[in-house]
Amino acid sequence: MRPMGVLADGSAVPSSAIAAHDWRTAADEMIALLRDLIRIPSVVPPPPGGDGETRAARRVAHALAEVGLRPEVLEPEPGRGSVSARLHGSDPDLAPLLLLSHLDVVPVTSDWTRDPFGADLEDGWVYGRGAVDMKNLLAMEVAVVRLLARQTSVAGRDPSSDPVPGLRRGVLLTSTADEEAGGMLGAGWLARHRPDLLRAAGAINECGGIAVEIDGQRLCPVQVAEKGVAIYRITITGTPGHGSMPRDDNAAVIAARVITALARPAPLRMTETVERLLSTVAAVLPERSATVVQMLGTDPERAERLLARVADPTHARVLRSIVRDTASPNVVAAGIKGNVIPGSATVVVDVRPLPGMDEQATREHLMRLLGGLARYCHVELEWFAGPAESSPDTALFAVIADVLGAHDPGVTVVPIMAPFSTDAKHTVALGVPTYGFSPLRPPPGEPFLDRFHGVDERVSVAGLRWGLPVLYDVVQRFCA
Repeated sequence: MRPMGVLADGSAVPSSAIAAHDWRTAADEMIALLRDLIRIPSVVPPPPGGDGETRAARRVAHALAEVGLRPEVLEPEPGRGSVSARLHGSDPDLAPLLLLSHLDVVPVTSDWTRDPFGADLEDGWVYGRGAVDMKNLLAMEVAVVRLLARQTSVAGRDPSSDPVPGLRRGVLLTSTADEEAGGMLGAGWLARHRPDLLRAAGAINECGGIAVEIDGQRLCPVQVAEKGVAIYRITITGTPGHGSMPRDDNAAVIAARVITALARPAPLRMTETVERLLSTVAAVLPERSATVVQMLGTDPERAERLLARVADPTHARVLRSIVRDTASPNVVAAGIKGNVIPGSATVVVDVRPLPGMDEQATREHLMRLLGGLARYCHVELEWFAGPAESSPDTALFAVIADVLGAHDPGVTVVPIMAPFSTDAKHTVALGVPTYGFSPLRPPPGEPFLDRFHGVDERVSVAGLRWGLPVLYDVVQRFCA
């Protein structure tokens, strides 16, 4: 095991050259920015006349302009703003590193115990919608860019136009609107109209960089792939009639059978990313855990019985989701009156295809799940975003793994697939390898994954302070 703060080549991490006082200042500013961003309710879909995303974009732009940068706010529709700024390297022929994030958040439910947009700071936690997904990484990325811009100014250079001292490759920060609704007014819009704000040698995005302990071993997943998403509206046709005389072609009864068919787990389908994940985990875990992950490809029923012994329910749920194409019926509607048999019903289903599936293949998968019930169903696509996959065999992934090993000696970095969709689908389509890397260190026992879109969303201040120099070191090492 290498010493703390030492990279694989024996050199010290770049963050060690920054004074402790300056790190405290940068971290304090990061926490303040995060709280400011949480106080801006950048919810999608926005309410009529809502401008939360643009307000958040302008707050980020202000933080970047303070250190001499010239950020650009783009607004394809009123209130739906994104923001971008650039630091320069000494070699203009090298593509930059993209620091990607999104400004929007999902709506909140009524069962919060705190103001979801109050940004309460209590007992070492920042509470509020977006604390985890994903204004935390946005604030951390802005903090890194501000550090680099200040270093440029100290050297007597203009951060908006001159190279950052020591960096050959530039840094591009882009934070977008609309990610939670597919990104068509955010990263998708930029990919079509301003690809220069996304094109890069590699990108750092949300989800990953948070170590977990399984069977006494520390594993740190870094996202290299994500499933696609297809939302289908299924209209079911039955025969209306009087409720006193039940019939088999009651649309609500058929809808129940459709839901049952959709909820049945699909067969296992191992992708290259998942096979690599499982083989990496099996190589470092003790025999009991290694046996389970190896069996997932051969004996899923036995593996399922053993899975609870070596993984908590959240991690087990993630693993089940990334070894198969999934379907979740999430919206159901039928009927007009208590004594009238409905002649039609609607089921909205969320299908998550693994890499290698386009929309046609996803639809065919859905029809196989429906089987003979398909004759009652009219299937309409509401929206589709394809899966995304980046190779872990790149210089950026190697730098991420090296830096994590320096800050957390003994950790094993594993490539992982996310069961959900992010803006990586837009950057990967532009040829940009994109990795989910949001370095944090939550306290032991914190159910971090359950905080995504959850009640009383919160993030650890100590975890953020730990992650800031980690992200800084990745940027410095890749761009130097």
